[in-house]
Amino acid sequence: MHFEILVEDQSGKVMLAALMPRLMGTVDTFEVHSYKGIGRIPKGLKTGSDPSKRILLDQLPKLLAGYGKTFSSYGETYPAVVIVVCDLDDRDQRTFARELKLVAERASPCPKHAFCFAIEEGEAWFLGDAPAVRAAYPRARPAVLSAYVNDSICGTWEVLANAIYPGGAQTLSDLGWQSVGLEKSRWAANITPKMRLDGNRSPSFQAFVTTIQQSATTPI
Repeated sequence: MHFEILVEDQSGKVMLAALMPRLMGTVDTFEVHSYKGIGRIPKGLKTGSDPSKRILLDQLPKLLAGYGKTFSSYGETYPAVVIVVCDLDDRDQRTFARELKLVAERASPCPKHAFCFAIEEGEAWFLGDAPAVRAAYPRARPAVLSAYVNDSICGTWEVLANAIYPGGAQTLSDLGWQSVGLEKSRWAANITPKMRLDGNRSPSFQAFVTTIQQSATTPI
């Protein structure tokens, strides 16, 4: 199986690039494509925004249609799937899933696909494995980690920042969003290699793991 993975930011790409080799079969391949934000599904499913801006949902109808055409040319000897990974943020999961499913179904031909959500944000997958966070950041604040409720809507990246960043989320926020993005990528690079596939307590992370392993050519 070949996986084309779409994710909304650079930190997600760093995380998934490290996770995928641990989830796939030995003959599977993958590419991770990051975007500059999630955006929104365009009205009428018509992509009208500038593609150079690389906003994930704005471009999703065009992207899925393109993958449908590309995958149809591969043949049975080279199966492929597109996996779209989104932060749920404060959206209703069932409604959002239905909207995304409609986008995929409108693609002609429709590619093999799956949608996965990080609830509330990608940092939930790190916080789901507190031992991995502590291994990457030995000075992590245990009270913050133990108070976190897995996959809760709580300002997830801020929780992780309060646990491991000097001065916490407010200090990091004061540096601006570019600094926040860079720090998130550092967290992904440092924590992901230490994450356990089975021990992670984030339900949305386990749903992602199951999706990949069930799609793999030789599931592990």
